[in-house]
Parts: sequence; structure tokens; C-alpha cells
Amino acid sequence: MKLSQFKFNLPDELIAKYPANHRDESRLLVVRRKTGELEHRTFKDILEYFNSEDFFIFNNTKVFPARLFGNKEKTGAKIEVFLLRELNPSQHLWDVLVNPARKIRIGNKLYFGENEELVAEVIDNTTSRGRTLRFLYDGTSEEFRKQLFAIGETPIPEYMGRDVESEDAERYQNIFAANEGAVVAPAAGLHFSRELMKRMEIKDIEFDYLTVHNGLGAYRMIDVEDLTKHKMESEQMIITEELCERVNRAKDKERNICAVGTSVLRAVETTVSTDGHLKPKDGWTNKFIFPPYDFTLANSLITNFHMPYSTLLMMACAFGGYEKVMNAYSEAMKEGYRFGAYGDAMLIID
Repeated sequence: MKLSQFKFNLPDELIAKYPANHRDESRLLVVRRKTGELEHRTFKDILEYFNSEDFFIFNNTKVFPARLFGNKEKTGAKIEVFLLRELNPSQHLWDVLVNPARKIRIGNKLYFGENEELVAEVIDNTTSRGRTLRFLYDGTSEEFRKQLFAIGETPIPEYMGRDVESEDAERYQNIFAANEGAVVAPAAGLHFSRELMKRMEIKDIEFDYLTVHNGLGAYRMIDVEDLTKHKMESEQMIITEELCERVNRAKDKERNICAVGTSVLRAVETTVSTDGHLKPKDGWTNKFIFPPYDFTLANSLITNFHMPYSTLLMMACAFGGYEKVMNAYSEAMKEGYRFGAYGDAMLIID
């Protein structure tokens, strides 16, 4: 398929700038992938589509406060630094994006914090925007990260078009987030409240977690019309032996397997075997999924409404069928559904 097939005109007013008042009270558009039939529901109704011993797979990555604002030495110019990943904890080396990039050279020092308590030196230019920073800090790795994250702010997506507010630290994070390392929240999980997960337990719906540390790759502009030529950025992922055993047992019993979010779908498709069983992995994935694609494990997907041209939209179309999902998007816009990480949800199910 071609990039241009994933274009649609999304009105600005449909991009959610703030979350719903309660996590599980977003709207839910249910898409039947066999028939294309659509149902309009509330997210807390989702358990009506699942039964005892069905299995939900969540991503338990935890978003860290990745956006920093500092000043350049001598000129005092304001610089935004976006932390991508830690390269070497003992040397406090980080892979980062800087903006404006043209003002930063190797050897420049950057100062962060109200009292300039953190100093970093630029030691490498890796891309037009990317840099490697060495933070000059004498304490332990734990002390350094604590200070670094105290200065940073929650990295809500730029498409929200607003400054970070205090509630974002909690709401741009899943309630079960545990393993720190993401700069993008797994948005499908944001709809799950403690009450909803308690109801899952009462109904004997099983669930467990994998970890994918979501990076900025999903927000990168694709610059090729031929999607087979697009290269995804790698993301770190962990699938445990215990999760595999539980998922495979549910699969062998012919229970429904629900991937909560595109990051989960991508991870399981990275390691699933030809017989449809999940295999453990502790490594990286750069798998790019777009239509047509045959999925072998999950038979239902929870996902948000994504931006035009995005790889996340392409994955949803691969799972639900291009025409059916794009038709659902047209209906969602007509009905005023909210798009983006703080927006409404879609359940794609047989």
C-alpha cells in the first residue's frame, strides 16, 4: 500500500487536548472486522465483548519526564532537550533531540534547573536534530536520575498544542505502569481504571503484561510513498516466559486474545511462532506492520484514533481491514470522536 492511502482531513477540534474526566468513560467505537458493522459505546462497556478466560495483554512501560528546558553557555539561548534513551548510566550519557538544533555544536555546554544545578556537554552529533549529551555529575546513577527527572516534564505529544499541566504526570501514564523507559504513553491502556480492572478479575478475564519502551518512531514523518521502503526505529521490548505460558494456554483453549494497543500488537507479532504461540524475548523490535498482513495471535485490538499518515493508523488498518477501519474513521469524525493519546478508543473484534 501507499502512504497517500492513509491521508484524511482531521479537524483540529477533534484532537483531544485533555483526557476524559474518568479514564473508563471515553467513547468506544466497536468495529466488527468480519462485517464492518459499527457500534457506539462507552469504554467501561468493553467487558461485554469478552468472557471468562479471555486474555488481555497490556504494555506496562512507564513514561519518564523526558522534556527538559535549559540554556546554552555564554549566549543563554533557550534550548529544548528531549531525552530519548540512556546510553551509559555510569557516564550519564543520553541520546537526545535538541531544538533548535542549528544552535548546538559539539563541545557546547547546556545548563538545566532553576539554579543551573545540572550541566551537560554535547559530545556527538548523530543526526540533524539528534545529539549525545554527557551530564557532568559526580553522584550515583540513582541520584542523577532523580535530579534529572525532577527537572524534566511529562512529554505530552506536540499535537496537543498546549503546555504541560500538573494532571498530565498522572493521566499520561497507565495505572499499571511499572518499567521506566518510554517517552510515549501506550495510549490504549490509558482508558483502564482500577474499577474496570477489578471487574475484569471478577469476570475471570485474565491479563498480564509485556514491556515495550515506546519511542518517538510512531510520530516520525514517513517520507516515502512506497511503504515497503520505510524503516521503523527500534524499540526495546521484554516478553517473559511466564506471559508466554499464560497466553499460549489461553490460545490453545481457543479463548480471545486482546492486544491492548498497537505497541503490544507489534511486540507479539515480532516473536510469535508460525503455529501461533508466543515466544519470550528480551531485545529490540523494528517491525513495521501495514496492510495486508496476517496476524497469528491476537484476534482483538484496543487502540485509539490516530493521526493521518501515522504508522499506528497503518497497523490498525492491517488488523481490522483497510476499508473497514478507514470507514470507521469517517464515522468517528462525523460523530465527533476525539483523536490522539487523550482521545477515544476503538475495539476491533471478530
